[in-house]
Amino acid sequence: MVLLGDMGTGKTSLVLRFVKGQFYDYQESTIGAAFFTEVLYLNEATVKLDIWDTAGQERYQSLAPMYYRGAAAAVVVYDITSTASFEKAKRWTQELQRQASPQIFTALIGNKADLDEKREVDHEVAEQYAEENGLHFFETSAKTAQNVNELFHEIAKTLARTCPSRSSGMKLRNRQEDRQGMYCCFN
Repeated sequence: MVLLGDMGTGKTSLVLRFVKGQFYDYQESTIGAAFFTEVLYLNEATVKLDIWDTAGQERYQSLAPMYYRGAAAAVVVYDITSTASFEKAKRWTQELQRQASPQIFTALIGNKADLDEKREVDHEVAEQYAEENGLHFFETSAKTAQNVNELFHEIAKTLARTCPSRSSGMKLRNRQEDRQGMYCCFN
């Protein structure tokens, strides 16, 4: 999966909160992209999330297609206290709709919900935009952990239902089950 959005929206903070349970009041800007991995054990399946946290600075945006092409999920993050970041999130959504796989799970995330008193983007406006564009919608706070685990678990559950499972390894059989006299085989 890939996280996209403007600089300062809290993409790295969301991932760090989910993967490590940590939050820092000051987070260095991501250079290029950062990679994280997390395994979730769900009732339906075990899902390994390979998470690419992309840089939000303008100069790195040309690299984003390398990360979202072939991705099973994209999370577009905006800051609820910044209308400009919401407009940027809309542009990311349009780019994904044009260039990413049509089957990609896409979520629109309004981060920094703990700063509701400074809100510039109405919850209803963002939710309506998400609904009109077929996006899953969450408001989160990396600082308080509000909806962070719920977001990543929803992605994992959806991927477990929609992506074909990949079995790996080998199947061992005993001599009586194998008519060709081999002790094991690869499937």
